[in-house]
Amino acid sequence: MEPQEVLEELEMSMEQAAEYMGSEFASVRTGKASPALVDGVVVEVKAYGSKMKLRELAVITTPEPRQILIQPYDASTINDIDRAIREAQLGFNPVNEGKTLRLPIPELTEERRQQMVKRVRTISEDTKVRIRGCRKEGMDSGKKMKNDNVLTEDSLRDFEASVQELTDKFVKQIDEETAAKEKEVMTV
Repeated sequence: MEPQEVLEELEMSMEQAAEYMGSEFASVRTGKASPALVDGVVVEVKAYGSKMKLRELAVITTPEPRQILIQPYDASTINDIDRAIREAQLGFNPVNEGKTLRLPIPELTEERRQQMVKRVRTISEDTKVRIRGCRKEGMDSGKKMKNDNVLTEDSLRDFEASVQELTDKFVKQIDEETAAKEKEVMTV
């Protein structure tokens, strides 16, 4: 494998880790309504005899800044959805209106905001661990290419510098996104 191909694969892996972090951040409550807060809730649908994610069972919208509206495709699943949201312990109390569920989003307390910031930092650190794992794979690939005589000693140093540069770029991006999300969570 050529060094450039390895760097491109490495960059794609790091981008995927950063995108995953973004999707995880979307599920962190900030006091504003967002469909991402509940779309990953797993619902055990007794009528279907299976477990499905909420986004597969219903349309999730935010008609108001502090409210989520859930409209199931099949009205018979509404009680299963209601139960799943309560069991997920997200801090929401769904209001069952027959064919829809309304989730009023309560104001976050200072203590709850601090918990959310801790969660954001945990997600961020997990992502950095993934990035460092990608970096290690890149460095190992460089050493393998040197052993296979694809790279010289000098070109190995250049390759490793490129891998480190890529790692630094993504770590900086993660730090910036984390700081922005923390600020968003702490804003009342």
